[in-house]
Amino acid sequence: MSQSIFGKYKTYYRENLILAGPIVVSQIGHMATHIADSVIVGQFAGTTQLAAVSLVNSLFMLVLVIGLGISYGLTPLIAQASGRKDKDECGKLLSNSLIINMITGVFLYAVIHWGTLSVIDHLGQSAEVVKHAKPYLGLLALSIVPLMIFQTFKQFAEGLGFTMQAMRISIVGNVINIVLGVIFVKGMFGMEPMGVKGVGWSTLIDRLLMALVMGFYVLRSVHFKSYLLKFKISFMDKVRSSQIIKIGAPVAMQYIFEISAFSGAAVIIGTIGTAEQAAHQIAISLAALTYMIASGIASSATIKTGNYLGEKSFTDLRRSAIASYHVVIIFMTCTALLFMFGSSLLPYFYTKDNHVVGIAAQLLIIAGFFQLFDGTQVVGLGVLRGIGDVNVPTYITFLSYWIIGIPLGYFLGIYLKLGVNGIWYGLTIGLLTASVLLFFRFQQRTRLLITKNSQSGT
Repeated sequence: MSQSIFGKYKTYYRENLILAGPIVVSQIGHMATHIADSVIVGQFAGTTQLAAVSLVNSLFMLVLVIGLGISYGLTPLIAQASGRKDKDECGKLLSNSLIINMITGVFLYAVIHWGTLSVIDHLGQSAEVVKHAKPYLGLLALSIVPLMIFQTFKQFAEGLGFTMQAMRISIVGNVINIVLGVIFVKGMFGMEPMGVKGVGWSTLIDRLLMALVMGFYVLRSVHFKSYLLKFKISFMDKVRSSQIIKIGAPVAMQYIFEISAFSGAAVIIGTIGTAEQAAHQIAISLAALTYMIASGIASSATIKTGNYLGEKSFTDLRRSAIASYHVVIIFMTCTALLFMFGSSLLPYFYTKDNHVVGIAAQLLIIAGFFQLFDGTQVVGLGVLRGIGDVNVPTYITFLSYWIIGIPLGYFLGIYLKLGVNGIWYGLTIGLLTASVLLFFRFQQRTRLLITKNSQSGT
């Protein structure tokens, strides 16, 4: 039985993994920046400043995912145009996406600078934590604009199947971020120790360099020359901008509902205590790392789904999507076991505070359970995005996280006094709900495509 399933999907496993590998690495790059910040601050600046990183990352990611979601609107459109062999359309889409993403980046900077930095004083957090959080958040806000430029060229290249360069840039960028972060935080080579502010500077410098290099690669590479004949930095039209935003805006909302649920959980946990907040940051950053790998698999599913949709190969589309489900289930099962068996050891990478480690170890065991649901729900979103189905999945994410996950977590954690563990139980149930509903939606939509194609051919 298992041999026949493997034979049926073998080709799709190979295609998806080859495409997903570099995307996974570059996706990890986004999260690795924040993980590196947490590790560096936890090791060299202490528990209070690690709690500041937790607070800032929770608030910053809520804003950042709006930009990331908008930028992801380009990828399925490029993949579909590539499937139709329409190179001119790819160049026009890139022009529109670049302008949209730059405007979005400036807008999001303004939201943080004039909004989030004011709100942070009124969230019931420790005054010492807030003092360290503000300068770090301000520097991360500046990094959004270059990150959005990087994302534009990255999504364009990946939509065409060129994934290696973004991966290489992400690897080098993270090395630069870590080296500069240690130097700035610790205060080396005669510099004054900056504490948490130092990782803000390292992240900003890293993202500026990544934007420059990725843009230069796409605009100068021979691989894209035929795709850029219609690319103009000043070109923007209503039709293509609308196409990008109609996909990107719901994707952004999906990310907002999910990330805001985890951000809301972090704020609730912050009212319980600093140690609990620091432990939450450790566990959530590790869980986020594996999520980004699953997200890379989902991104490759989006691209392959878009390609097959453009080619009108609907049976291949469905089989490729199912293969992505298989891959993510196997991977997330392995990481769940890693979290469970390594729960008492992994937190020591972040801190030597035994109290924090003890709390984080409990959370990692819970995280082990929701790994599977987290992976399957993001693959479901990726496949549906590839066929342009983004509105219903947006409602599903809202229902799962804000109608079920957060209220249940608050009830268990605060009302029933289960503490941080109870809040994580609620998040797990939310992920389970999203996973199941998105899988049913995937089944319905892909079977409908095959049925309509069969009827039109008869």
